[in-house]
Amino acid sequence: MKVANILQAKGTEVVTVRPGDSVCEVAHRLVTENVGAVVVSSGAGTLDGMISERDISSGVAFHGSGIGALHASDVMSRNVPTCAPDDPIAETARFMTDRRIRHLPVRDGARVVGIISIGDVLKYRLEEARLETRVLRDIALVIR
Repeated sequence: MKVANILQAKGTEVVTVRPGDSVCEVAHRLVTENVGAVVVSSGAGTLDGMISERDISSGVAFHGSGIGALHASDVMSRNVPTCAPDDPIAETARFMTDRRIRHLPVRDGARVVGIISIGDVLKYRLEEARLETRVLRDIALVIR
């Protein structure tokens, strides 16, 4: 299975904020959209950075109560790792686990075409394992 299979099932909507949006606005978007991370984009599917719940809580630790007035560009993660639609889910799972990444933008060329979470990846890895188990069980029954 490929990352594209995950996007096909969950959709390709990417929640974005602008670099000049306040951190308070970003936090509001996270809550209203019920997501753990948003892409920071200056437009046209670009990836300027990403802000997760973890980035906001780290910002509170460093900036205190003034965090809400800062801009998204002040607290976003830069140089965000990405994956491609054709990447195998198994390799993507390993990458996300090794790097402790919970949300990973999916890029097709320079354009962000989706975002996947470690939960999405785990769901598909479990389905792969169940399928393999059923196939092996069927083979074992035929061999008897």
